Amino acid sequence: MALARAERADLADLLATLTPEQWEVPSLCAGWRVRDVVAHLLSYEELDGRGLLRRLVRGRFTPGRINAVGLADNGAHDPEELRALLARHLTPRGLTAAFGGRIGLVDGLIHHQDIRRPLGLPREVPAERLRQALPFALYAPVIRGALRARGLRLVATDLDWTHGRGPEVRGKAEALLLAIAGRASVVDELSGEGQAELKRRSRRW
Repeated sequence: MALARAERADLADLLATLTPEQWEVPSLCAGWRVRDVVAHLLSYEELDGRGLLRRLVRGRFTPGRINAVGLADNGAHDPEELRALLARHLTPRGLTAAFGGRIGLVDGLIHHQDIRRPLGLPREVPAERLRQALPFALYAPVIRGALRARGLRLVATDLDWTHGRGPEVRGKAEALLLAIAGRASVVDELSGEGQAELKRRSRRW
């Protein structure tokens, strides 16, 4: 949970520097601008159990539809309102607090990079956050990382972390995390015999 809070605090620091134009830049999430990603990231924070159930029903228990409902509910917030909402919820609560905060951490890490990369604002992600996020991203139901990584050996070149057996895919831990989360454009930063297969799967799911 402390790592998730730290990640959100870092994101808040970034958002405080963005211009109005940068909030409108397309993110790595297809069809979503930077502001849409932030709205999605925070769309579960103020839901109680009943509110979450209602959203699941409205989204027909399908992840993409559920996220669309959440964005529809929160997408009208302007950047100042989104920054204020994030400031109130630096510590994940509700759904994003599940698994000891791992949902909040993984969601925060991935979406933080969804924002930074298109803006040309790279950073060094703290290693301790990636160590927690990588194994959880493989088995988090919505991410479906295990499906993309099945039959492949993932090797982080900047972290003591490997997973699986089969044709190897090597690269930085941050790029591996985004690749197994379905960001196909990032797979080009990886190498190894399994790279092409991982890219194909990242586009498929």
